[in-house]
Amino acid sequence: MRASRLLSILLLLQTRGRMTAEELGAELEVSVRTIYRDMESLGAAGVPLYGDRGPEGGYRLVDGYRTRLTGLSGEEAESLFLAGMPGPAAELGLATALAAAQLKLLAALPAELRSRAVRTGERFHLDAPGWFRELEPTPHLAAVADAVWNQRRLRVRYRRWGGEDDQVDRTLEPLGLVLKAGVWYLAAAVSGQVRTYRVSQIRALEALPERFERPEGFDLPGYWRSWSERFASSLLRVTAVVRVSPRAFALLPMYGPHAARVARESAGEPDAAGWRQVTLPVETVEHGVVELLRLGADAEVIGPLELRRRMREAAEALARRYEDAGP
Repeated sequence: MRASRLLSILLLLQTRGRMTAEELGAELEVSVRTIYRDMESLGAAGVPLYGDRGPEGGYRLVDGYRTRLTGLSGEEAESLFLAGMPGPAAELGLATALAAAQLKLLAALPAELRSRAVRTGERFHLDAPGWFRELEPTPHLAAVADAVWNQRRLRVRYRRWGGEDDQVDRTLEPLGLVLKAGVWYLAAAVSGQVRTYRVSQIRALEALPERFERPEGFDLPGYWRSWSERFASSLLRVTAVVRVSPRAFALLPMYGPHAARVARESAGEPDAAGWRQVTLPVETVEHGVVELLRLGADAEVIGPLELRRRMREAAEALARRYEDAGP
């Protein structure tokens, strides 16, 4: 642990220049007294550093000195794929490795590139979760990630969509993890078929000792694109025929990329007032009523007739609700 801290001090001084003992202590989460002892050890080992007193003082390396101890560990190299995503890296148990890898990379860069890399980190940030939703608890995520890395089978108890009592036991061959809008999904092989599991729905997990062979040529991004398209299509089982105003047509992307694409591709020519007819996939008639009411008077449902009838009933109920409203 101390050897790792001494190397971190060297890399920090190499990348940032002069730093005080207080700054080093805060960065490494140790006391100032510990930093003083570490500096004495580095000096005794022949590292050319010196300290200045006063308000502008601090420790620094002799100009031109650069450590060559910047090789990445396996875990640090893996964590680089999560650079810019500190939250997901922490969920996977790689936060410390990611910080160490980034520091080693900065130390290995020439001064000009190092300053540009630091500016990039100061100016760009990725926040994966969608608005108005909390992160899902995923207590088994680190264990799942470890099984993905090491090709270990998992025995899990999984809650299906039916409810908390609808749980099944599965033996999975974990192939990859996907982070979608703040939600973690696992692609895993079961009896030779690849399926998708929401990690937050894993209720119990046991890592098995035996390894498995990954399917030759398995492409995680390609699998996810194909699966997510099928998933979106399977949810949208009713096709609504709707006349929409120009304003409503511009709002169609709020129903998701799949539904918006179907609506765009089916759109007819606009009439004199700019209204046009589109087909819009929705989950059910009930769900369609809720979703299409969001467009207000800028949309008219043409079919199916059951959906049109339910829309009329909803509009009449709203009118009755507000008929006694004052001016």
